[in-house]
Amino acid sequence: MARIVTYSEAASIGMHGLVLIARAGEVINVQKIAEITNSSKHHVAKVMQRLVKDGFLQSSRGPQGGFILNADPKQLTLLQIYESIEGEVKVLNCPHDKPICPFDKCILGNVVPRMTTLFREQLSNTTLFDLMQ
Repeated sequence: MARIVTYSEAASIGMHGLVLIARAGEVINVQKIAEITNSSKHHVAKVMQRLVKDGFLQSSRGPQGGFILNADPKQLTLLQIYESIEGEVKVLNCPHDKPICPFDKCILGNVVPRMTTLFREQLSNTTLFDLMQ
């Protein structure tokens, strides 16, 4: 579960990789995604397989193998991709999800829920189709 906004390399690879695949409109392999995103082939392969497992991509092996989109780009949001990799983004009042705080109010104010809400809204309002242009 993502408790506070984090943007890991895996999340970046997943979102950028899916945009690249959607734009290509044809099979694209791990090597090409790794080159474009300046990432490790092994890390790209691991992230892409996670997205295959969750049904966003289809994969094929062999010299002409790679990945192709298995979802409608107009329906697939960045939030869905992010949560596939990082887990559900929950908006919490406490960044550590503590039921009891030793202070009357959070020393961070309400910045954590505001940031998380804004992040979640941005990802949920952006589809792959939006980024294919």
